[in-house]
Amino acid sequence: MARDSVLVVALCVMLIAPCLSAQTQGARKMPRIGFLISATRSGTAPRVRAFQQVLRELGYVEEKDIIIEQRYAEGNVKVVREITDELIRLNPDVIVTDTSRATQAAKDATKTIPVVFTAANDPVGDGQVASLARPGGNLTGFSLLAPELNWKRLELLKSLLPKVTQLGFLTRTGGSEENFIGDRRFKESEADAKGLGLRLHLVGANSADDLENAFEEAKRIGAQALIAQPSTFLVTNRARIIELAVKYRFPVIYASTVYAERGGLVSYGADIVDNYRRAAMYVDKILKGSKPADLPVQQPTKFELVINVKAAKQIGLIIPPDVLARADKVIR
Repeated sequence: MARDSVLVVALCVMLIAPCLSAQTQGARKMPRIGFLISATRSGTAPRVRAFQQVLRELGYVEEKDIIIEQRYAEGNVKVVREITDELIRLNPDVIVTDTSRATQAAKDATKTIPVVFTAANDPVGDGQVASLARPGGNLTGFSLLAPELNWKRLELLKSLLPKVTQLGFLTRTGGSEENFIGDRRFKESEADAKGLGLRLHLVGANSADDLENAFEEAKRIGAQALIAQPSTFLVTNRARIIELAVKYRFPVIYASTVYAERGGLVSYGADIVDNYRRAAMYVDKILKGSKPADLPVQQPTKFELVINVKAAKQIGLIIPPDVLARADKVIR
């Protein structure tokens, strides 16, 4: 009889155990990833899809293994802090950011939630991490090599326009943080420009309404071409900038492929989609217990030179064959 009682108890345990396991799994907190995007939803969509694809390859299924919360400022810098606070209130396990502005907003808002940035211009110079090898704190991610690539863009412009001597340095001006960063980039680029026989002139705008004034100023001071800086403000107003470049017949080199793909002359910069793919791997590591402080900031490994021949024709420019041969993508 005692043996029968033991068998009954054992059988009950066997029947109940799967139920308890299922309840435990159901009660388990599902990891939550917050996307903090200062740019537009449409402009960022291919990058976010690349991120999600890598997560799927790593075994994550949305709404089953993870929850992804997306917040977009749609290029309006005034709401970046607002959407940052929204995400913080959700207490995500990790936040993914796009621009340096979004990254700084996340850094200011939390010292505990891990933050993975995908497109930092200069994370050490901007004070977002202590060093590339040992970030410290709760931030890590992927940079754009913005200061280093300015020299490359200057060199490309010189190859594109061998006789050019005067360049406009297009950035945001005014009292914004983005302006201070633009001023620093300008000073960093002056020596590089001088080494190529070029003189830089700082021109810029603080609002979309000021952009035409910036182009008029560039003409007035004798600039023969423009180099546009990595900037949320400029990317948001890319359509207007491209329109003005045609109107004033200015060759312009940009930092992001989105310009050349939308009608700009030429772009050279890091492959940001690839940065998003690699960011998904960092998120995976963090969800499995890694600390941002122990994950080194990584430099881009892929770069893209895109040349828009149609845009060149609009301003009467012939692209030298040797420059065309260097392009990763030519738009005709």
